[in-house]
Amino acid sequence: MDYRTEHDSMGEMRVPADALWGAQTERSRLNFPIGVGLETMPSELIRALAQIKKAAALANRGLVPERMTEEKCAAICAAADEIIAGTLAQHFPLVVWQTGSGTQTNMNVNEVVANRGNELAGKKLLHPNDDVNLSQSSNDVFPTALHVAAAIAVEDRLLPAVDALIGTLRRLEEENADVLKLGRTHLQDATPLRFSQEISGWRASLEQDRRMLLAALPPLRELALGGTAVGTGLNAPKGFDKRVAEELSALTGKKFLPAPNKFHALTSLDELVFAHGAMKALAADLMKLANDVRFLASGPRCGLGEISIPANEPGSSIMPGKVNPTQCEQVTMVAVQVMGNDAAVGFAASQGNFELNVFLPVCAYNFLQSARLLSESIASFNERCAGGITANRAHMAQNMERSLMLVTALSPRIGYENAAHVAQLAAARGLSLREACVELGFLSAEQFDETVRPDQMV
Repeated sequence: MDYRTEHDSMGEMRVPADALWGAQTERSRLNFPIGVGLETMPSELIRALAQIKKAAALANRGLVPERMTEEKCAAICAAADEIIAGTLAQHFPLVVWQTGSGTQTNMNVNEVVANRGNELAGKKLLHPNDDVNLSQSSNDVFPTALHVAAAIAVEDRLLPAVDALIGTLRRLEEENADVLKLGRTHLQDATPLRFSQEISGWRASLEQDRRMLLAALPPLRELALGGTAVGTGLNAPKGFDKRVAEELSALTGKKFLPAPNKFHALTSLDELVFAHGAMKALAADLMKLANDVRFLASGPRCGLGEISIPANEPGSSIMPGKVNPTQCEQVTMVAVQVMGNDAAVGFAASQGNFELNVFLPVCAYNFLQSARLLSESIASFNERCAGGITANRAHMAQNMERSLMLVTALSPRIGYENAAHVAQLAAARGLSLREACVELGFLSAEQFDETVRPDQMV
């Protein structure tokens, strides 16, 4: 491999000749051989950092034109645009497990922007610290990138996936409005309900999760940028925080604002905890929904068998013809991962010391993984499972008619204890509720039929 020599404040470093990064990135690459190739900094975060560098250059151009010339600003913006487009992805090799402030990744972006900008300019024009990082510190840049990436992931990826699944469940409600089935509590038979009512519970849970995700967005739109090293804004021009937030808003199409208290913004991750909590709530509801679907579809002959779901692939290497609820299983595994990520985010957020939290990369990694996994999991489940759910109406009707809990309708007429005797006799002797009630002399057959009407119990 060919190398070139780069230098930073600590001296010279040999860097691969074809790499756009510089000495600081190379030091980090060599010093943290942990999860290499597997747990690199999320691409969503790199993109957000590039957007910040472009926004900062534009803001600096207006505020300190003597330092950010038109030529420098144009070169930074052009290089940042290439990163945003994903064409320079191979130049961001650093792992999550590095400095807790994310300084090396901020410098990785600074170096790539500077070196690529210099290539485009055809001369040595940009310095990674003096120009690309002008008016910034890793300490305010990285939490800003985390907020930007998180807000975009939730709004542009997760919410549309949730909305699509909600739409599918609404359609299923309409299609099954006339279907009566057995309800279940404590995994035991309960009183009847409409299948559409059961589906509406799934749908309403997702709608509630959606509202909580929306509530988490405004705090994520508040940015630490402008606080620089410790929140005082040292070396940033007056009004930089407002100007750069405006530029970021224009670049991303999302409304971002300066955080009102930069000391809080640099050391606290409570906004991320709150937003990830909403994702955990969504994961919990998805776990419940997926479990309901796979239990209702269990069988096909010796389980509940009340619904059918699409058969996507063979389910066994030894049992021919077996088909498993694999889409439900991927949802439940993703839910478990998100719940674990939530613990990591919470612990990381609790570790702010004095003027900085130094668990930022692990927070970014877990948050963005959760958002990505949930988005992709929901989309796959919707397309390959939920959209193809059909009610096995005859079997639902049979289960409902055999249920002993229809006896609940008798309580107002013959009393709770007498109704219990009816259910107990029916269970002990394998009788129908009707037969047991008549045998005990509580009601005639005609009176029983007038009283126990499943369609009137929903």
